[in-house]
Amino acid sequence: MTIASPKRIGALALVAAFAVAACGGGASPTPAPATEAPATAAPGSEAPATEPPAAGVTGSIVVSGSSTVEPISTGVAELFKQQNPEWNYQIEGPGTGDGFARFCNGETDISDASRAIKDEEAEKCKAAGIEYVELKIAYDGLSVVTNVNNTAIACLSFADIYALVGPESTGFTKWSDGAAIAKELGSSTTLPEADLVITGPGEESGTYDSFVELVLAKIAESRGQEAQTRPDYTSSGNDNVIVEGISGNPTSLGWVGLAFAEESADKIREIPVSKDANGTCVEPNAQTVSDGSYPISRPLFIYVNKAKAADNAAVAAYVDFYLAEGTIATVLQAVPYVNLPAEELAATRTAWEAR
Repeated sequence: MTIASPKRIGALALVAAFAVAACGGGASPTPAPATEAPATAAPGSEAPATEPPAAGVTGSIVVSGSSTVEPISTGVAELFKQQNPEWNYQIEGPGTGDGFARFCNGETDISDASRAIKDEEAEKCKAAGIEYVELKIAYDGLSVVTNVNNTAIACLSFADIYALVGPESTGFTKWSDGAAIAKELGSSTTLPEADLVITGPGEESGTYDSFVELVLAKIAESRGQEAQTRPDYTSSGNDNVIVEGISGNPTSLGWVGLAFAEESADKIREIPVSKDANGTCVEPNAQTVSDGSYPISRPLFIYVNKAKAADNAAVAAYVDFYLAEGTIATVLQAVPYVNLPAEELAATRTAWEAR
């Protein structure tokens, strides 16, 4: 396989940029404009923006859901609270599925999601009388990762990944155990004679659903298998726990959201990925996710309870600020997700305004 290696964004530089953007313009009621975002961020803030709320908002909001989206929503909340000190928030990231369960029970105002709501979840919301608006806010890549010191694998194709973590790999304890399946799928990758210790998202996580849909489903269905992972691995809905599991074993394998992988580059290594067997492997980063060359990428969402937004000014003001000129672009200087293209951000704002 060939590896494409675009320049990686430094996590520390992003954090520094966020600090400057968040604190440098204290007299301004809005975050730094999107034009100050790094060049790797896709343009998106040129779209018509909602008006940012005036300072002095009070009250509180409750947000739950994706641990992948949590850093974005938290970054927005931190900026908003700087200008509205009497406003408060509770944001947690147990996983997309768990977040939707709470949301459709009426327990939260907003649900963070790393995938679109499922039909059965939408039916539960409908049965509970909960109407919502779906707002796409950014893009993320899913990073396939191993221990930072594991250099035995240069890149993996979807065929290789299926052979290691797909439904037919149940019981495999060595990387090399997947060689026969990978070969059947056309791969010539040499899988090492090393322990295979997998840590990844559980079924409650939107990252799990996206990974299955993007990487495993097509191959599984072609082989008459269920579109799912093997069940025998250590799973968690918390990306930080997954990172710790990956870093704790020298020949580990797993997958996690791009932001968490980038922030943990001292402990885990992102493996370049190819969609095709023996194809060109591409590293995950903001540039490759934005230009579509990295094959494991997905949109990120927030879902807002319409009734709670109407009844609670703290909710509506927060979402107004979330979608205001430059907010997401500023936050994405601190966490390595990718801004929406201008037309998609405009569609998000239109959906919110039309609620």
